[in-house]
Amino acid sequence: MRLLLIYGTTEGQTEKVARFVADQFAQRGHQAQIVNAIDEAAAAVDPREFDAVIVAASIHAGRYQSAVIHFVTKNLIAINGCSNAFLSVSLAAAGEDEDDRQGLEQCLAAFTQQTGWIPQRVHHVAGAFRYTSYDFLKRWAMKYIAYRKGGPADTSRDHELTDWADVAQFVSDFLRDAQSVPQTGG
Repeated sequence: MRLLLIYGTTEGQTEKVARFVADQFAQRGHQAQIVNAIDEAAAAVDPREFDAVIVAASIHAGRYQSAVIHFVTKNLIAINGCSNAFLSVSLAAAGEDEDDRQGLEQCLAAFTQQTGWIPQRVHHVAGAFRYTSYDFLKRWAMKYIAYRKGGPADTSRDHELTDWADVAQFVSDFLRDAQSVPQTGG
């Protein structure tokens, strides 16, 4: 199976998740091409040449990356023509707070409205606190958020909340479902 994995990242965790997913595909004997939606390569890639497409994006200030929205909108027919999934990366995915979960669903609803894409599978992935890369103001704001939600407050280092076993299980489930459906990609 040939997979296109297109991603958008702000602080790097979504790229890390995307690379992990691509590695999981390769370990299972499949090919995966990974492309950052903001790179020029994204404009040249044709999703019709793939059996499956996974889009990964992170939520910041209630929105996903505009480059991802643009890519999905431009390639909607091709993405819908093959097995597909959306990986939504956020800090809210790490918690059990009902308001956070509703916020995730609202962000997803806005994304699907903007792009017209209803993914066959959506998987929420916990992100990371990247304290060491934040400026003073953002570090303070993120520490406050962590404090309110019971998250890590030690700003001297980064805190990764991603459950890698869960992401690996997503890959297994996606492959199982994708291989049970006839492929229309190249």
